[in-house]
Amino acid sequence: MMRVMPIAILCTVGAVGAFAQTAATGTSQGAGTWTQKAPLPTVRNEVSLATVGGKIYVLGGSINRVSVPHVEEYDPATDKWNTRMPMIRGLDHMGTAVVNGKIITVGGFLASVHAYPQALVYEYDPAANTWRALAPMKAPRASVGVALLDGKVHAVGGRTPDGKTLATHEVYDPATDTWSDAAPLPQARDHMALVAADGKIHAIGGRITSPAEPVALHDVYDPATNTWSAGPPLPTARSGVSGTFYNAGADAGRPARHRGDDRWPQCLPRRRLAQAGLRAGDGPIDRVQFAVSSFSAGSPG
Repeated sequence: MMRVMPIAILCTVGAVGAFAQTAATGTSQGAGTWTQKAPLPTVRNEVSLATVGGKIYVLGGSINRVSVPHVEEYDPATDKWNTRMPMIRGLDHMGTAVVNGKIITVGGFLASVHAYPQALVYEYDPAANTWRALAPMKAPRASVGVALLDGKVHAVGGRTPDGKTLATHEVYDPATDTWSDAAPLPQARDHMALVAADGKIHAIGGRITSPAEPVALHDVYDPATNTWSAGPPLPTARSGVSGTFYNAGADAGRPARHRGDDRWPQCLPRRRLAQAGLRAGDGPIDRVQFAVSSFSAGSPG
């Protein structure tokens, strides 16, 4: 019997730099609530996030247009933050993935806005509180979409040192510490959400070149055939988009877009919060929903 996987949308509008957690207990379309939590200790934007062991890690970011190496850990159980080992170097606009309880960061800028993209790839071990360098990508890029599928890290799209967007698709194998090429995006772009779902990868939203060029594109990658196909587009073109799966609980009754249904529901209620760099984390997932967040068109981030 086919398991139905509901997909819902979560939108935030504002500047980047904070993480918001939503209650998945609504029973009607558009239902949901926001809860204020302990603020990020170090104010910054263009951060990257990951979850490991039930804790949220805020990595890098930018302060006054200078990339910083800060790493802070949030414990939802206690609503408290802890400072962790800084990154090897400051970066913003990184992609992240969690592999075997470790956080992998991909690419990033050395300064804002969109200056000096890097091919750097690092691994953070929260248990040991240590960083190490991994094999870099083949060329520098940042604002890369990153997703984990079948134990491998897919890095899609991004922005070059001369400000051009890319359709590049590289795949990192943690077992061999090597990168390989895969089918490029149908449309070059960056600042998109990249999420693995049901054995495929979804590239959603993004921008062609500038914040004035957001797109509603939704491309779906099938690793079995190494091909992309078109999915249902976002109702609203936007960039600076992040996406994640979250455990909605087996009894959640919110209407959602199911497999094979080409409709997107309306966004959940929103507050003027900083952009949430939401990422898939570890732990079992039973009934999952899909969340997308973004910031308003015209922002330079």
